[in-house]
Amino acid sequence: EVQLVESGGGLVQAGGSLTLSCGASGLSFDHYDIGWFRQAPGKEREAVSCIVTTVGLTYYADSVKGRFTISSDNAKSTVYLQMNSLKPEDTAVYYCAARPQDPHAMWPDPTEYDYWGRGTQVTVSS
Repeated sequence: EVQLVESGGGLVQAGGSLTLSCGASGLSFDHYDIGWFRQAPGKEREAVSCIVTTVGLTYYADSVKGRFTISSDNAKSTVYLQMNSLKPEDTAVYYCAARPQDPHAMWPDPTEYDYWGRGTQVTVSS
């Protein structure tokens, strides 16, 4: 059974930092891309970042570029999202998701991802 488990969410003041973790099990980690998505109340799920675990290629949404950094530890089957300079508009539930590696797939498209975690809440106070 494939499982993705997020951790590291919490409450932080604007300008602060958090690091989210996504631990994967039940899949061949280096055959999958791992993405981070977020969903705020009343809003659609938004793609945040993605990493191609075999080569470390990364993608970011414009809204987080320069503030967030995605990385992976393939030996631990874990992907991290380092979030700096957090803003109140970053408040959301953050999900990690896995999709089979496909250079033709569009990384921000949530329908490309087969497996999802349950999410972790990030709240940024002003």
